[in-house]
Amino acid sequence: MLKGKTALVTGSTSGIGLAIAKALAAQRASIVLNGFGDVDAAVAEVRALGGSASYHGADMGRPADIAAMFDDVNSRFGGVDILVNNAGIQHVCRIEDFPVERWDAIVAINLSSVFHATRLALPSMQAKNWGRIINVASVHGLVASAEKSAYVAAKHGVVGLTKATALENATSGITCNAICPGWVLTPLVQKQIAAKAAALGVSDAQAQKVLLRDKEPSMQFTTAEELGALAVFFCSAAANNVRGVAWNMDGGWVAQ
Repeated sequence: MLKGKTALVTGSTSGIGLAIAKALAAQRASIVLNGFGDVDAAVAEVRALGGSASYHGADMGRPADIAAMFDDVNSRFGGVDILVNNAGIQHVCRIEDFPVERWDAIVAINLSSVFHATRLALPSMQAKNWGRIINVASVHGLVASAEKSAYVAAKHGVVGLTKATALENATSGITCNAICPGWVLTPLVQKQIAAKAAALGVSDAQAQKVLLRDKEPSMQFTTAEELGALAVFFCSAAANNVRGVAWNMDGGWVAQ
């Protein structure tokens, strides 16, 4: 379905980003990976699906790095057709104790990078009158949790930016939508599970149940593969008029 399209997926060397990259690669898109994980393994996983994969090591917290990545992708592929803004970091702390440098880093990577990547991707999309911008927000872009002020603020900002981007391109072939996962068993969430297990003096399996019981009525994690399938749908002709949505896959979290 996506043969001849180039997809740039930020934060894609593991977890949700890698799953989305693999789902797009399975549709024969050329993939540009980005992130700080095991690059060789990620590239190999994508190439094993029969698609093209390359890597750029831009630090998504640095606008100059983002610009350099787009210069490189534009020169090699003639622009980005599909942009998946997935890079993100987390820090859990009460507001009065929140380290200022952590706030700045979370806002830079989780929100500002989405703006910078979007503004650099749009010109080539507009020239082709086709593009897909998929922002991986979070259920925390729709509702809040305590001790996650920077993450919640940034992800709410991503949802707002998604809507504005969609409206500015509403009469074109360019769509912009957000995916808002609940709990997904990624390395980022696994750290929270380990912390909860230590705090409660329970096993990881018990901590997982506590985590899910508190927020997710389905009592099951959303899988990264399910999120990849949703990203493929957003890129399909069936989603041509899906614009500016914040699509939550959260096991009923927001429905409560």
